[in-house]
Amino acid sequence: MNETLKRAISGAIYILLLLSSILFSTESFYLLFGVFLLISVYEFCDLIQIHKLFPIILASLLYAIVTLISSYKKETEYFLNKNFRINTSITININSLNTILLAITLIVSIKCIIFLFYDSIQKISTSSKYLYLLGYIILPFIFITKISFGVNDYNPKIIIGLFILIWTNDTFAFLVGKSIGKHKLFEKISPKKTVEGFLGGILFAIFTGFLISKYYIQANSTHLQKSIIIWTSIAVIVGIIGTIGDLIESKFKRIAGVKDSGKIMPGHGGILDRLDSVIFVAPFIFLFYQILNYVH
Repeated sequence: MNETLKRAISGAIYILLLLSSILFSTESFYLLFGVFLLISVYEFCDLIQIHKLFPIILASLLYAIVTLISSYKKETEYFLNKNFRINTSITININSLNTILLAITLIVSIKCIIFLFYDSIQKISTSSKYLYLLGYIILPFIFITKISFGVNDYNPKIIIGLFILIWTNDTFAFLVGKSIGKHKLFEKISPKKTVEGFLGGILFAIFTGFLISKYYIQANSTHLQKSIIIWTSIAVIVGIIGTIGDLIESKFKRIAGVKDSGKIMPGHGGILDRLDSVIFVAPFIFLFYQILNYVH
């Protein structure tokens, strides 16, 4: 089987699995991204060369506990009352939990950006490795599940729309860069990325954001203008922050001396290679939603 066919088949299986789990139910969505999280943790541990058992246990517990508390608050409180006689009249403050987790994630994201732009950083301390594991890998997966709920209930259109924007940005950044790209974006880390491709990806993502808001989200005429502004803004965030996320993973791979984070997807590499943009951008999209709610 040639490389192109292998890449096409594994890519199609990935997209089919992703879309079917998102659309089928909230539980299937949680389950798939829980599996993706554990694979990504495994791959990241290989990249930064730390033992895998503790990170996998930590990721499993954090993901399970936070998603249960956030999404099944009433059921969780009832379970604690009935089985452990824990008085939950002092209710689980979801907003405070979100704020704490978001603050940790954004601090680590800033550390990741510093790590990317400082050429002298070629070795990672043990404490930094675990900090990256927490704020760059584990917590962003939690925020992927959180942004899928939008303002109220689980809405698969939000997470599908986000993936469509990321795929559009990646695809057109590649096509535009290949056809007219002349100026390197970050040659030391990713020699193939160009400024022209970067800008082209953002422009096409903005146009796709417009189409998503108008024809996929199907906001009524009263809220259509607001929806367009929101989704085109998300497209800009995806184009800029998603590209940074991709470059950060490339730097981790460059330091590790490997081309891909794993081999689970023939022709594509690892799960982390497929999700590097979305995991880095998810906390920023969540922050964007929080600002919108606050302003509103």
